[in-house]
Amino acid sequence: MRINGDVVPEYPLSWQARALTGVMWGTLKPASTLLMRHPLALAGAARVGELARLVQAPQPAHVSIVPAAFSDCGGEWVRGGEELEENKALLYFHGGGYFSCSPRTHRSITWRLSVVARRPVLALDYRQGPVHKLADSLADALDAYECLLRRGHAPENIIVAGDSAGGHLTLATLLALRDRGMPLPAAAVCMSPWTDLTDIPRRANRWQDPLLPASRVRWLARRWTDGLDPRDPLVSPVLGDFTGLPPLMIMTGSTEVLRDEGRRVAEAARRAGVPVRYEEWRRMPHVFPILADVLPEARMAFRHIARFLAAAGARPAVRDDEAAA
Repeated sequence: MRINGDVVPEYPLSWQARALTGVMWGTLKPASTLLMRHPLALAGAARVGELARLVQAPQPAHVSIVPAAFSDCGGEWVRGGEELEENKALLYFHGGGYFSCSPRTHRSITWRLSVVARRPVLALDYRQGPVHKLADSLADALDAYECLLRRGHAPENIIVAGDSAGGHLTLATLLALRDRGMPLPAAAVCMSPWTDLTDIPRRANRWQDPLLPASRVRWLARRWTDGLDPRDPLVSPVLGDFTGLPPLMIMTGSTEVLRDEGRRVAEAARRAGVPVRYEEWRRMPHVFPILADVLPEARMAFRHIARFLAAAGARPAVRDDEAAA
């Protein structure tokens, strides 16, 4: 695989994708419109997220999950099998708009990343709003990365990844590490990253996105940047200088309201000399890899991630007979 390039994967749209998109249009998008409208609704969503942590979702028998603790937050080690390279790690930041979700909600992603990256995944339970600020989330991410270094993981043996708000945190972490003179990881993967928190209207895909209402994303960005400079690259990574960053993979859906933010990061990073693999998946919803339990296209995406990591030198080459996650 060639790292530097734009790709539109070819595949027949599955009936599962058509059905799920329809369900999202009728349920999740209206719910998002109501939820991201008032601070009390965000607080309520955060409480629901706390209750969701008590739900035990079934995992495949080969998946191991062990709680992990840090100075200001927790997380979990996720292993998608036994024959992993324990001297390596993938640090994962879940999405959820900086106010919802947790490592538990994203296990369908993290255990598959463990399989394709051939290493344990540290899924971070970083602090989120409305109680905490963006700076708190970033501090937790940096603490976790430094913890991996202290545990003896060489930076070239670390991968950083995240989805949506976690993609934002991935890019902010890379920029902060670079600016602090810290050693950088081998590669990074961003799924549907939220990268621009300036007060911009999002017109692209505002009617096509089956999940995220453009006006509510703008409202949420205003809330999280209150008292901050939204043009600070650690607040809006799309405005950052990406010079010196490791190879990036950015994966979006063609109908996402956040699609163009991923494109802009890819373009800016390439101008700075960073190898970038940008993949735009036809008619896929926001963070579609989380649907890998039911969506064939989502399972295919993890094979693409494996090939990117191999091309970046972060894992062995993908064999022709190697099964997808």
